[in-house]
Amino acid sequence: MKTTVVDYLVKKLEFLGINHIFGLPGDYNFNILDAIIKSKNVEWINSTNELNAGYCADGYARIKGYGALVTTYGVGELSAINAIAGSYAESVPVIHIAGVPKTSFIKNKSIVHHNYFEADYFSYENMYKFAAKTTAYLNEKNAKDEIDRIIDVMVNEKLPVYVAIPVDVCNLEIDDFGFDKIMINKSDEINLSLVCKKIKEFFINSKNPIIFADYLVKRFNLQKELETIIKNTNASVASFLMGKGSINEQNPNYLGVYMGNVSNKNLLDAIDDSDLIITLGFLNADLNTFGFSTFKEKTPDILIEKNRTIIKGQVFNNVLIQDVVKYMAANLKETKTPLYTNNFGIKSSPGGKIKIEYLLDKIQNFLDENDVFVMETGLMSLSGAFLHLKKGMEYISQTLWGSIGWATPAAFGVNMGTNNNVILFTGDGAHQLTVQELANFFEHDLKPVIFLLNNKGYTVERVLSKDPEDKFNDITNWNYSKILEAFSNGKKYFYAKAKTFEELDNILLQLKECKGKILSYIEIEADKFDYTKEGKILTENMKKYSSSLD
Repeated sequence: MKTTVVDYLVKKLEFLGINHIFGLPGDYNFNILDAIIKSKNVEWINSTNELNAGYCADGYARIKGYGALVTTYGVGELSAINAIAGSYAESVPVIHIAGVPKTSFIKNKSIVHHNYFEADYFSYENMYKFAAKTTAYLNEKNAKDEIDRIIDVMVNEKLPVYVAIPVDVCNLEIDDFGFDKIMINKSDEINLSLVCKKIKEFFINSKNPIIFADYLVKRFNLQKELETIIKNTNASVASFLMGKGSINEQNPNYLGVYMGNVSNKNLLDAIDDSDLIITLGFLNADLNTFGFSTFKEKTPDILIEKNRTIIKGQVFNNVLIQDVVKYMAANLKETKTPLYTNNFGIKSSPGGKIKIEYLLDKIQNFLDENDVFVMETGLMSLSGAFLHLKKGMEYISQTLWGSIGWATPAAFGVNMGTNNNVILFTGDGAHQLTVQELANFFEHDLKPVIFLLNNKGYTVERVLSKDPEDKFNDITNWNYSKILEAFSNGKKYFYAKAKTFEELDNILLQLKECKGKILSYIEIEADKFDYTKEGKILTENMKKYSSSLD
């Protein structure tokens, strides 16, 4: 059966479960948008700018599996490149589709709008080669093969891809056979067999194994397999910050997020007593290891990475994480007796003026099972490690790339991809960068709970600066209630402001009644020089690490 190039692409995205595509119109992408709009199962979502569209697609992919955005040539695609680079950094599979000028313009090097004064039709694609796993520039000969190739890469690698489609190529006819086919990579059978055999041997011979889950467990949708491993073996389990939410935190074997020298004491003791440390998808990055302060006395015995496994220093290449974890779930049955169980508690907050140290503990009482918690990057994301998630909760944050402003549009993308309640926690500095996307929450009748921490500046930069009072860390203070009034366009919402814990307690009681029924926006005022101990300790850890490299 014949179809057009762009209809084939949309059909393939729908097959992957993408039901919403974000972006902005431009005259070079109208044919693409027409195909999306006429699709029965894929909805076009107008974003407020291209950067936000990229963040929306990123958030959507984290909750749904895959995300997509469409921009126009040059000005649009370059506005989104930071978002795509963030998706690459954190292994988030997003496809960026750029509508570009027609083939005759390209062949004649015509100088048309959104190009340079010396026409270069491939420079933007070349830029994306450094921000995406692979790129494609479609023409009349390669369109179908290239679409299949980049989708295969996105699915297998869990990384963003980029495709440029000239206006005239959009409507070329191709055969639609294969839109529902994905070429799935396979492990090297010999190496996989060796890895599985060794893992089982080490596990049988261990007394106190501990498994650390990181972000790739979520990207490859291995949460159920990990849960099965813990159920079958009774082994201890923990996560890293990027992997938070990859395991049921109500499980008594869950010992918390490994944050180096500020970790839960039971977790630190469990590491000391462990005779087998296994990591799943571990990324040894600064914030993920709390300033490279993890595994100081002991190093992991088995590192199961995306495309290889390392066992006691021996590297086995072309072994896929999903194959190894599924083997473990099916074959590890030896029951262990953990020396430690979780001992999470909630701090008893004082009354009076809001103190950052106790803020998330207050909010924790408000959380329910199956909520989705979206945490903005920055110092509070470190404190987010100590939230004790309820059963079925998702926790979403951008730890490695750390692009402030990501969370507000990402939360919109998340909200479009789930029917569960979404809670966004953001800071005023980050929120101001991408606040326009608030309008889309109202436009699409979404009902998140948004906590805005107003402490008048870039707190993370205050901690890192030599002088916390440097003027460049201050921001203009907005009247956020008026911002809501403008973006809501007459639709109802709940707004409240807290300066004390007593006020916050009363607001949280009201929120229980509003949750899931109306968009709720809570502004929390705190002192601009008030931040948690984790920020100070992280800075010290990074200084120590930096000195060790000199």
